[in-house]
Amino acid sequence: MKSLLRWESVLFVLLVLVAVVGSAATGGSFLTGRGAFNVGSDLAVVALIAMPLTLVVVAAEIDLSVASVLGLSSALIGMLWNAGWPLEAILPVVIVVGAVCGAINGFLVTKLGLPSLAVTIGSLALYRGLAFVVLGDQAVADFPDSYTQFGTTPVPGTWIPYPIVLFAVLAVVFGLLLHATTFGRAVFAIGANEEAARFSGIRVKRVKFILFVLTGAVAALAGIVYTLRYASARADNGTGLELDVVTAVLLGGVSIFGGRGSIVGVILAALVLGGLTDALILDDVANEVVKLVTGILLLASVFAPAVTKRLRGATP
Repeated sequence: MKSLLRWESVLFVLLVLVAVVGSAATGGSFLTGRGAFNVGSDLAVVALIAMPLTLVVVAAEIDLSVASVLGLSSALIGMLWNAGWPLEAILPVVIVVGAVCGAINGFLVTKLGLPSLAVTIGSLALYRGLAFVVLGDQAVADFPDSYTQFGTTPVPGTWIPYPIVLFAVLAVVFGLLLHATTFGRAVFAIGANEEAARFSGIRVKRVKFILFVLTGAVAALAGIVYTLRYASARADNGTGLELDVVTAVLLGGVSIFGGRGSIVGVILAALVLGGLTDALILDDVANEVVKLVTGILLLASVFAPAVTKRLRGATP
């Protein structure tokens, strides 16, 4: 716990540095109301998905299909809207479909005993392919303004995007779930030692299955937010976003081997990642460089704990 607190302090310092340097590099526009709105809007989708994925990784599993579930959800919104469905009926159906996608992953991992890395790489391709089957390469963009304003306008009287409010609610829910409930303690126990957790009476398969279902449902919710944010339903929405989500989780101090992590750390990491990305974009840095920076952060977040552990072991 002490090491986590120290890492969260480092992330807070990084966040301040990103804010200062970003503001200086963009002529002060980075921290203006509109700049803050853009940062919040851009990081909301990544931060939303990172919440349930944090629990999955703490349990020593992984789900790389989240961005494809987002794309499938967006494609499904477009298909059903073209079919004449009202959005009031479409949105809950989309979340249920996302939960089903997560349940398929969970079934393959918990019931058939397949490794989650292999399963979700396969479902990453499967769900993205289904998205193109559902909607093809067309874009649907004639949604009512009353819905698209959710992703394009701030809360009245502030520069806070509505998706950030949604993220804040989910952050509290998943924070309490992980750190203040018996279920959360079971997740940590499974990640630390699955066999010991099973012998202590924890229903390991059931817990993991629930985590995959939650991740699928929230990824579908993120697909709704993404679609409304850009007022466009496309099968390729969110392509490559899993890299940003995994980076936010691991940079937040969650161990890739399970058993360690915190929601607060992941929130700070998402803010750092979102702020840095937006500052680079505002400074007209090429998208390829932005992805390069994200990749470096991901590698650093994986190697740093291992290096630190070796240095501690070598200290007399």
